[in-house]
Amino acid sequence: MIKVDHIWKSFNNQTVLKDISVEFKKGKTNLIIGQSGSGKTVLLKSIVGLLDIDKGEVKYDDVVYSKLDFRKKKEIRKKIGMLFQGSALFDSSTVEENVIYPLNMFTNMSYEEKRERANFCLNRVNILNANHLYPSEISGGMQKRVAIARAIALNPEYLFCDEPDSGLDPITTLRINNLIKEITDEFNTITIVNTHDMNSVMEFGEKIIFIHMGQKWWEGTNKDILHSENEKLNDFVFANHMAKRLKQIKRI
Repeated sequence: MIKVDHIWKSFNNQTVLKDISVEFKKGKTNLIIGQSGSGKTVLLKSIVGLLDIDKGEVKYDDVVYSKLDFRKKKEIRKKIGMLFQGSALFDSSTVEENVIYPLNMFTNMSYEEKRERANFCLNRVNILNANHLYPSEISGGMQKRVAIARAIALNPEYLFCDEPDSGLDPITTLRINNLIKEITDEFNTITIVNTHDMNSVMEFGEKIIFIHMGQKWWEGTNKDILHSENEKLNDFVFANHMAKRLKQIKRI
């Protein structure tokens, strides 16, 4: 379990996160939603430890992760897989080298063992015969799947995904969402996903946190959203739906 307990975060005297508390459990797809600038990305980065919080605690099981020093945090980071927005693959490295990267950082495996693990992960996300290609030589959807392969290379207990649907068409988004859900079930991970895409929310949002102006305004499941009386959440859902419709009209 990951427990966020009354955390606050500010930048240059501007408060971005305000007293947020939430729990995330294993084997669940947990989604953080909200408008651009609402604080959802800052929340995700604070949970991962990429940002230091000002007040409160972030616990991984019984360990107060947010108060550990760099060395002790590194032990937990071995258990973390991260899918960054835009995939964040290394342009000058091949597909295989990108997946091997965390294995180089956190393991003492032999080169052959790393290659075997990389191939297993690439096969798991249905990337075949692309080991020696570079990111610029594969599609955006394939880049996302390679990034997922890299994220699961260490067989993580915790999987974080920042806008995994960013820049993807609806069909590819559905495939990526299904893959994240399958991996969550297969590895029994605690999966936390930042997204603004309501299709993703309705497809696999087992637990949803709605962030508005740096605060948690709503918490529930994708089924609960349909019956929500939270005005800000309903405005967000409606605005998201209208934006999707406008994009579809422009394509026509």
